[in-house]
Amino acid sequence: MASTTTHAFVASVLAIMLLSGAAQAQSLPYGDPGDSEAISGGDGAPSGGGDTGRSGGKQRGGRSMGSAGGAGRVKIQPYIELSQSVLARLKPVSETLTYTSVAVGVDASLQGRRTEGAVSVRYERRFAESGNIVSNDTISGLARVRHDLIPRQLTLEAGGLATRTRFDESGASRLGSVQTGDRVAQVYSLYAGPAVSTHVGEVAVKGSYLVGYTKVNTPRLPVTGLAPGQPQPQGDIFNHSVAQSAQASVGVAPHTVLPIGLTASAGYNQEDIANLDQRVRELRAGVQATLPINQELALIGDVGWQDVKVSSRDAVRGPGGIPVVGSDGRYVTDKSKPRQIAYDVTGITWDVGVMWRPSRRTSLSAFVGRRYDSMTYYGSFSYTPNARNAVQVEVFDAVSGFGSTVGNAVRGLPTDFTANRNPFSGDISGCATGAQSGGCVNGALGSIASAAFRTRGVSASYSHKAGRLQMGLGAGYLRRKFIGAQGTVLEAANGRTDQTFYVNGQISGPIDRTTAFTIAVYDSWYKSGVSSLADVNAIGANAGITHQFTRHLVGNVAAGIDYLDRKAFADDLIATGQIGLRYNF
Repeated sequence: MASTTTHAFVASVLAIMLLSGAAQAQSLPYGDPGDSEAISGGDGAPSGGGDTGRSGGKQRGGRSMGSAGGAGRVKIQPYIELSQSVLARLKPVSETLTYTSVAVGVDASLQGRRTEGAVSVRYERRFAESGNIVSNDTISGLARVRHDLIPRQLTLEAGGLATRTRFDESGASRLGSVQTGDRVAQVYSLYAGPAVSTHVGEVAVKGSYLVGYTKVNTPRLPVTGLAPGQPQPQGDIFNHSVAQSAQASVGVAPHTVLPIGLTASAGYNQEDIANLDQRVRELRAGVQATLPINQELALIGDVGWQDVKVSSRDAVRGPGGIPVVGSDGRYVTDKSKPRQIAYDVTGITWDVGVMWRPSRRTSLSAFVGRRYDSMTYYGSFSYTPNARNAVQVEVFDAVSGFGSTVGNAVRGLPTDFTANRNPFSGDISGCATGAQSGGCVNGALGSIASAAFRTRGVSASYSHKAGRLQMGLGAGYLRRKFIGAQGTVLEAANGRTDQTFYVNGQISGPIDRTTAFTIAVYDSWYKSGVSSLADVNAIGANAGITHQFTRHLVGNVAAGIDYLDRKAFADDLIATGQIGLRYNF
């Protein structure tokens, strides 16, 4: 479990984000060079947001005030919570565990002319009472804030994630399941940076810079694989990384200088991973042409140059060439040895595609091309027919590490999100929905292996409101192909592929004026590229009811079931129950 110092650091950074307004771009973004909102849609309509309780029902109380960013409101809801939980392990052995939890947290939403965002952060201390469970504490939270320092010209963006996942020796990681036992990892991810957009005459000038930090705290565990005594196939568990992304472009819109729009762009992405000094670096420059067919449809073509390198050092070797493992359970980096190149692709890239926007509520972009020395496919679709429904789909392809992947997932969430939390652990459930869009981080957290990888996948979300009833559904698929240099301990990971599938669903709403309910279900699959014995399927459901006793005092009861299917180990089946009180200030 994370140290008190780490907890304090993360809590303070998330608080700063609340007051001030994914760290890494996967690839150079496409848009209309003159005015991206003319076809690609920009950020959509102003966000709505809302204030919800831990179990999804709306809570009264909190403080509202005029937004410093202009018209709009700021809603801040601090709270303290006390709960009693019981866990009944039904498989592989029968045992009962009980604990008491004390939590403090704050939920906030900001909707203004120049500032929009949402923050949900929570600190919880668990006191073990009976059974095989230990006392511990944790921070969980989600934040996305954007502030216009100069309207439509200079923007500052920040965000963060703090959550716990359960992991296996294979690196498989999953949200949602009850977090008990030794294999629980605490994940922190933070990012921030400015973006500028202006015009010099008819020329549009844009630029952005983002920096992110991701940290995984785990208990010290032996670095072993499926076979006793063998190194873990994909390397050890991720430690921490710093990722940076810089993008710049200049261009003219169609029918200003030429019938077509032209944009010259350049980008730089780098992630420095502490494990074995891994480095993922990508440089790219290109020229994009935009040919409008009509006011709704445009054809896009791009040709450019790309240089992508992944490098690392080897681990210190002991007697017999056995890699040395440090006190934190991770390989010790041999600083005396030079970097080894694991992946090196340099050459011409191209992309062609379409951008379609028949209305402000519908947008589609689809591209095919050649990057990373192979074919690539990516795009996005957004459909918001009315204020009650929203659909969002994204297809992606990138070379990165775990930190960049998590940062991108967080940055893809809406700024007016409603955070869904597990009623028993208080952790973020993985998906968040807003007034116009939604997103999930489940796929990004599907593996906490340290090795860099090429990831391809798709994510989708759907949200629906019917009066005060709210429903959300998220699903996705990720395929990771790991990269490791020959002659290093990561060589065993090179070319190995794993896959993650996930589905999350939730429905919440009022029962009467003072009572609300929430029902959530999840299912996730991890398919290992090493052996089917490492495959994992986690499935579960929970339901909760909250009741408003007074303006500030809320009671809650919850029940849940979690099932973990593992081929190499006995299955886990756990039933949970909880009763608690929450005071909203």
